[in-house]
Amino acid sequence: MNKTLTVSLSPHISSSDSVGKMMYGVVIALVPAFIVSIYTFGISAVLVSLVAILSCVLSEFIIQKYFLKTPVRISDGSAIVTGLLLAFNLPSNIPLWMVAVGSVFAIGIGKMVYGGLGNNPFNPALVGRVFLLISFPAQMTSWPQPLQSRLQLFDAVTGATPLGILKEGLKNGQTIPDLMLQLPDSMQLFMGQMSGSLGEISALALLLGFIWLLYHKIITWHIPVIVIATIFAFTGIFWLIDPVHYASPVFHILTGGVFLGAIYMATDLVTSPMTKAGMVVYAAGIGVLTVIIRIYGAYPEGVSFAILIMNACVPLINKYIKPERFGGELKNV
Repeated sequence: MNKTLTVSLSPHISSSDSVGKMMYGVVIALVPAFIVSIYTFGISAVLVSLVAILSCVLSEFIIQKYFLKTPVRISDGSAIVTGLLLAFNLPSNIPLWMVAVGSVFAIGIGKMVYGGLGNNPFNPALVGRVFLLISFPAQMTSWPQPLQSRLQLFDAVTGATPLGILKEGLKNGQTIPDLMLQLPDSMQLFMGQMSGSLGEISALALLLGFIWLLYHKIITWHIPVIVIATIFAFTGIFWLIDPVHYASPVFHILTGGVFLGAIYMATDLVTSPMTKAGMVVYAAGIGVLTVIIRIYGAYPEGVSFAILIMNACVPLINKYIKPERFGGELKNV
């Protein structure tokens, strides 16, 4: 009997998981938020999403086939996820050509310039979103009013987001109690009855997707929970000190892109830390930076910038926060 020992490189653990399975799992998790966006903003939400997805997939195909001359891997679903997440970070009335430009930038500069999936240091969808925000600030900060213009495409009635109203009101000397009278209550914010990017408005829908991701073990709870808890705790300190000039922590976690960013973007396997301890540091950093930008920065929102800044810190986190090396020397007890 042949007893030849085969020696091979690690890893030696087989699994049914694959890139495609995880990516399409994320797409399924985003379905509830997509349904809410269609109900809230109408057909324009569908058009923005389709243009973003098609532009991302086509960009990745062209770059892989004709520029990098590597095997085309658009079937793994990563470009679809990038396009969907980029669309979720855009207002539903943004011109479609801008969506296409942002998608090409997200794939080309945010992902493929580093060699493709697995090599990009920054979340590609956020790279595209920040590029559009800096390049087209007027269009990126014009928010359709929910439920009022669902049958109109790009001539919707617009207004400010809750965070924008808060920022502008405080700048003009108004107090938090006065401003809260102009804004949706906590339940309305939780359900998604507010202006904002088309995929960020409903915390309920995003949490349903979070449960799906946890159940299928596509992500762990560490980053989303710690990001949200840090924002809640940090804003809670300001609120307890001066509730007249600082909004409550509940308001802060239910507005803007906190749930979308914490659950679906900060958890990107490529751009987040490898260890659970590293995830804690990374997530806490995102939470703290988000609050600092919201309170002291020029923009009313800070989630995108916070995640990209902490993406840049991930190599350093991975360098200094490492698991015990398998087979390493035992420590003295």
